[in-house]
Amino acid sequence: MTTNAIGIYVHIPFCVRKCNYCDFCSFSGLESSLRDRYVDRLCLEISSYAGRGISVDSIFFGGGTPSLLTPDQFRKICDVIGKSFEIIPGCEFTVEANPKTLDREKLEAFCSCGVNRLSIGLQSIHENELKKLGRIHNFEDFLDSYELARECGIDNINIDLMYGIPEQTVESFAKTLDTVTALSPEHLSVYGLILEEGTPFFEMKDSLPIPREDEECDMYYLAAHRLSALGYSHYEISNYASPGHECRNNLKYWRSQEYLGFGLAAYSYFDGHRFGNTEDMSLYMSEGDSRSYDEALDSEGEAYEYVMLRLRLREGFSLSDYKKRFGKDFLLGREELIKKLSAAGYLSISEDRLALTERGFYISNALLTELI
Repeated sequence: MTTNAIGIYVHIPFCVRKCNYCDFCSFSGLESSLRDRYVDRLCLEISSYAGRGISVDSIFFGGGTPSLLTPDQFRKICDVIGKSFEIIPGCEFTVEANPKTLDREKLEAFCSCGVNRLSIGLQSIHENELKKLGRIHNFEDFLDSYELARECGIDNINIDLMYGIPEQTVESFAKTLDTVTALSPEHLSVYGLILEEGTPFFEMKDSLPIPREDEECDMYYLAAHRLSALGYSHYEISNYASPGHECRNNLKYWRSQEYLGFGLAAYSYFDGHRFGNTEDMSLYMSEGDSRSYDEALDSEGEAYEYVMLRLRLREGFSLSDYKKRFGKDFLLGREELIKKLSAAGYLSISEDRLALTERGFYISNALLTELI
């Protein structure tokens, strides 16, 4: 059994409408009776860990659109979590939300259950860009939700933004950044659009009016420089935080700390195993074994993940810690490559620590392929 506090992820696959870029496991148009049964199945899965003395210091409801849960559904899930785990005082409790689906009743229900962090999916302030993405909200909906969340006492808010999206320009992205940062959110997630196979955008990829590669690059650096100037730390490739507001839940993923995922397509890392649930709703609802895979990581797999995940963070990783964990020198055999990447400004190596630079973050996938 784990001895340290773990994280909990709860997947809510409900959506009003699937966005054009989204390849997450989520569904629109689910009947209310199916949603109720999904919540019941979710609670059953969570309760299977009761009585094991597991401590939790972060909870994250993601989706889909968790803010589509009714207050009663949300309270029911939280009640089971509270009975099944030891919730550490000061636990970070995040709920993702679409601005169109929030109201005072839901926010008050969230707060009464201990939610202290809200992650709002805005993406853009511009109506034409939101319509291209297939979002159901407009900027006014976002402002109403943001202000209401503040009124309800939520003092830690993340805002999701996207760049490289159809019809976006460097100028329109700059206006989105300026408008959003004027609200002083504690955290921003800034993602570049990826055309994922199986999405409407992927099918339209040859005709989508997306920015050129050099324009997308300009948007990335625009965000990095403006947010840094405003005091936000670029602590992970796509995430920026004001001091002390780094997302505890996501840091667990990137630092290979333990977490349990509940619900459809949810993933876990616990007791030396990585395992995940099925994406098949009917199979998940059958109340049998819902795992789609379960694997014990060997030393080589752990070493690979250690480097891959930690290099997503600005802090990088400790070379001595790597050697202590895996019994080998990471630099051995990579000296010339690391020297080359450092000289090009992609890597930073000082004393005991190896990390990607701001420039390295932008081409991280290519760099990680070379390094590991």
